[in-house]
Amino acid sequence: MASGTTSGTTGGAADGAPGAAPGRTERRARIAVAAVFLTNGAVFANLLPRYPEIKASLELSNAQLGTAVAAFPFAALLAGLTASALVRRFGSARVASFGMVVVAVGILLAGLAPSWGLLAGALFVAGAADAVVDVGQNAHALRVQRRYGRSIFNSFHATWSAGSVLGGLMGSAAAGLGFPLGLHLGVSAGIFVAVALVAYRFLLPGPEDAEREPTAAPARLRSRAGGRALLIVLVLGVIAAAGALVEDAGASWAAVYLSGTLGAAAAVAGLGFVALQALEFLGRVVGDRLVDRFGQRAVARGGATIVTVAMGLALAFPTVPGTIAGFGLAGLGVATLIPAAMHAADELPGLPTGAGLTVVSWLLRIGFLVAPPVVGLVADATSLRAGLLVVPLAGLVILAGAAALPRRAVRHAESTKPS
Repeated sequence: MASGTTSGTTGGAADGAPGAAPGRTERRARIAVAAVFLTNGAVFANLLPRYPEIKASLELSNAQLGTAVAAFPFAALLAGLTASALVRRFGSARVASFGMVVVAVGILLAGLAPSWGLLAGALFVAGAADAVVDVGQNAHALRVQRRYGRSIFNSFHATWSAGSVLGGLMGSAAAGLGFPLGLHLGVSAGIFVAVALVAYRFLLPGPEDAEREPTAAPARLRSRAGGRALLIVLVLGVIAAAGALVEDAGASWAAVYLSGTLGAAAAVAGLGFVALQALEFLGRVVGDRLVDRFGQRAVARGGATIVTVAMGLALAFPTVPGTIAGFGLAGLGVATLIPAAMHAADELPGLPTGAGLTVVSWLLRIGFLVAPPVVGLVADATSLRAGLLVVPLAGLVILAGAAALPRRAVRHAESTKPS
């Protein structure tokens, strides 16, 4: 591992000293973590445009395909709570980089699966590995952020969004050109596994707690802090799950609502999801500057207000342009939310290394898993317009729980215990 020592650090943090200006080791690590986030977004997204071909080749019904696809988030829920122990045992760098090998192999096997059972099994493996990688890459991103002494965490999630778009474009191009599934996904796996393994050489060395301030609090006080931290991390998990619900509403239902209820043309119906993704990416690009200036709590409350008002108005006065704008602004509103919840959870005192981040990531995946059926059940009982009311309601949940986030921007070596 090239970053096994800090002797190469120049012009900045001596030996990676917390609070100093970032040096070469830190800058390389930032690029390397961003590369892992990019691969994580791109690998799975390569498969999505090939679902119609997989469905047709295996002669699957909609229900069969949906059940197979659900194996991915189901496995993520089962495996997600093991991530903290794996990070402590092997380190976030190894978990993130080498875990991507398992994710990529699972996605490749899904594309090559000759039956429904093997398709579901491959997606199960990929989903389990993805949950662990997710915690590993976020844990390492937070290590790098501590070295920088300012907020850079949202930029990593922006890179994930860019990777997702890249993977989707690659998959769409491969499908349009008629590339065989095995060839397409094999090339994708080869490219992004290589990126993840090269990135590993430049990730930070040392233990996971190397950048944290040591605590000298008595055991009794640490126990008290741990009990309070568990309550806070559950609130943070609910906030993250609410953000996931907003994101999934755009992914799963925007096109259906625009084309069905509002009668938009097929080409226009897809713009609801595109608007959400585009403004979420933009929000993550500028999010670090906002967090540094105003703090996580204020940014989250502002974003939640945007979600509630924008989607509330879009649903109250339904038009095609207004709905597209509503989904776009909802994406902007939740852009920094999941990173903020992860960051705050990872910095809570009284919890084992990686535990807070693991719990928030696990609850986040529950949001992605339950959001589609909840909206669907409400839509079947009433209307899809009524079902999408969960989006402004999620904004209200975020507003209520935002007090669990730090009031001000957190500088390196400071505790991020909510104030």
